[in-house]
Amino acid sequence: MLDVRRAEESCKTRQDRLADALTRFSGNMWFVYVHTAWFGWWIADNKGWIPGVVFDPFPFGLLTLIVSLEAIFLATFVLISQNRAAAVADMRADLDLQIDLLAEYEVTQLVRIVSAIVRKLDVDGCDTPEIAELAQVVTVQEVINEMQLRARG
Repeated sequence: MLDVRRAEESCKTRQDRLADALTRFSGNMWFVYVHTAWFGWWIADNKGWIPGVVFDPFPFGLLTLIVSLEAIFLATFVLISQNRAAAVADMRADLDLQIDLLAEYEVTQLVRIVSAIVRKLDVDGCDTPEIAELAQVVTVQEVINEMQLRARG
């Protein structure tokens, strides 16, 4: 799995890495601290509480514009990261399904072999309906059909 994760990381483009880095930074408390300090300074400076030039008087139209643009870009970066994470999750789910189907097939074959041994040795009490059902091959389409039936209610 480590090799798979390294391969996934190596396939990332520069834009993907940038989106991930920005998403990581914007998703932690340092982002909040930086913005709290920045907004505090901006408001204090433009209210005249700090000696200097008032460049964005109340109602702080420039600040509103900057914050709105920042929100648009942050939302876009987060969506980019989430889309790529969803694609990786889908790939892993497909791999899990393949492994589960292989395990199901192998268990079914083992049940058939053990059932044949039981019949050959004439062991009593081992011919239950459950064992017969476990010996049935289950196709992917059957599983999908059953899932769809249950989803419909």
